[in-house]
Amino acid sequence: MRALRRLLLSTVLAGLSGLAFASPAAPREGVEFKALATPVATDAGPRKVEVIEFFAYYCPHCYAFEPLLADWVRKQGDAIVFRRVHVPRDAAVLPQQRMFYTLESLGLVEQYHGKAFAAMHVERQRLSSDEQVFDWAARAGIDRARFIETYRSFGVQAKLRRAGALVQEYGVDHWPMVAIDGRFLTSPGMVAEGAQGASQNETQLMQGALQVMDQLVAKAKAAKQ
Repeated sequence: MRALRRLLLSTVLAGLSGLAFASPAAPREGVEFKALATPVATDAGPRKVEVIEFFAYYCPHCYAFEPLLADWVRKQGDAIVFRRVHVPRDAAVLPQQRMFYTLESLGLVEQYHGKAFAAMHVERQRLSSDEQVFDWAARAGIDRARFIETYRSFGVQAKLRRAGALVQEYGVDHWPMVAIDGRFLTSPGMVAEGAQGASQNETQLMQGALQVMDQLVAKAKAAKQ
């Protein structure tokens, strides 16, 4: 979260734009990306590159990143296996996290993921209680009884536990953050830190993160040759 605040502050530091900084096309380890000391096992198979986005529905940066990321994922085609992990936080966020894993369990993420973001950031729905989430699902056209049954299932509970474990394994401390091949982490916040005060808005920093992701996917693919 601290890195995300720094991301926004980077635009205030435009007066320092004479400082040199690395291009996201040539990212530096420990700056625009981090290499994990202990890689995390992935489910993508030996020839595929797994890409995981750590996000939260309440997060305005995740909302802003979503359309750019979705376009990037489409362009990757079969080169990657893409997953999302909704990060845990507190009791007010738990219903949103359960909502995501319910949609995932029902095979409805692609249809309703953007609508869930819009409910919070455009329609200003809180979605901080089970009933608020159930009402949203019903209004969105999802069978209420089926949604509630899945929401309260052991399968969704297992997904919540797995999400918490992955956040710990990857050392995720802000979001959106993206993991590549169980080996690398990057984020718009990291790109902002690497910019060293150069004048870039949030969209440019997010586009920079996607460029870093391109480089890391290529690096991971080369290692699998």
